[in-house]
Amino acid sequence: MSIEEKKSVSNKNSMHISRRGFLAGAGATAVSFALIDPKLARGTEANAKINIGLIGCGERGTWIAELFTRHGGYNLVAAADYFEDRVNMFGDKYNIPASKRYTGLSCYKRMLDDRIDAIIVESPPYFHPEQAAACVDAGAHVYLAKPIAVDVAGCSSIAESCKKASAKKLCFLVDFQTRANDLFCEAINRVQKGAIGKFAFGEATYHCDSPWTRMNKVLAQDPANPVNRLRAWGLDRILSGDIITEQNIHTIDVMSWIMNQPPLRAFGNGGRTVRTDAGDIWDHFVVIFEYPDNIAFSFSSRQFNGHGTIPEGIRNRMFGSQGVLETEYGGAVLIRGENFYRGGVTVDIYEQGTVRNIQTFHKNITTGDFTNPTVEHSVRSNLVTILGRTAAYQGRAVNWEEVVKSNQKLEANLKGLKN
Repeated sequence: MSIEEKKSVSNKNSMHISRRGFLAGAGATAVSFALIDPKLARGTEANAKINIGLIGCGERGTWIAELFTRHGGYNLVAAADYFEDRVNMFGDKYNIPASKRYTGLSCYKRMLDDRIDAIIVESPPYFHPEQAAACVDAGAHVYLAKPIAVDVAGCSSIAESCKKASAKKLCFLVDFQTRANDLFCEAINRVQKGAIGKFAFGEATYHCDSPWTRMNKVLAQDPANPVNRLRAWGLDRILSGDIITEQNIHTIDVMSWIMNQPPLRAFGNGGRTVRTDAGDIWDHFVVIFEYPDNIAFSFSSRQFNGHGTIPEGIRNRMFGSQGVLETEYGGAVLIRGENFYRGGVTVDIYEQGTVRNIQTFHKNITTGDFTNPTVEHSVRSNLVTILGRTAAYQGRAVNWEEVVKSNQKLEANLKGLKN
């Protein structure tokens, strides 16, 4: 499915790095692969590679498939996408036989009939829970893009699929690059051990221009056309989860990581003040998340022209009694204050984090590690975005328990699309 380029992060020189549009440039680091125990990967033999299929043959799907093939421990054997043109372009690029290219809304079901070892899920977020559940039910390992879902029911479904995967001795990995970055891991670990003292308050921001230019051109041609709506899924509030869930989850995940617990409540607002794109997603959110011990985290995002304002990008700060944690996706990560930590610059995080996750996925499959630790925190971070979205949409304070217990499920308009 189509993934638009994003001017969403900046390095220390304020040069933008496109998260999902970082498709050209430095090649992925090649990593060695381990030989597979035939008992761990279905349908394989000793010294064989893991057979993988891809759901979602848009820009990011095509990009991440290249990293999987460069790893050396995978065979890309099948592809699925609603759109025939995309799956054929992808299939031609990766020499996938025509018989292993699947289209339509149920494309993934037909692909799973081939009993593939592992599936990469890179479709629009709305479809993630259903597709991940089907993969686990079919006995396939799952490599899932963020966000994991667009609603509470979807988050619950992913949590259940993870439990089922572990019970069935299957791997289930959610692809967050920050969680796989050594500098982020070290800095946040130090903070949680007291490096900045008692927490006072925090800030989380995700400021960038609109990343949906090409999708807007597609949807503007005929907004009522269901095929156009699906091609331009990023502009659809339900298919994407709106910008606070689809994009801003990266900075909210770091906030959730720092706090290591869910917020008590949230209140905020936002709207569609500047955006002239087709679709119904908002162009900004401002939310206050309240945590135990009288700690608050302020969050803001925008997707419109900042007219040169600095800084842009994905940033977090946590202020404490003895110091300050600063992180930037694609920029500096450090701790200032009494327990200074120089950290470093994460300029290559988008690709390096994904490469490491692909390596971890392979290692977990081949060594039989089915603990699947990435899912629990991904579910929580996803729910935090939904809490903030709900508070902003409704213009009132919303409690965590209220959102979690609601088990809300969004229903997309898929009428007119082929199965």
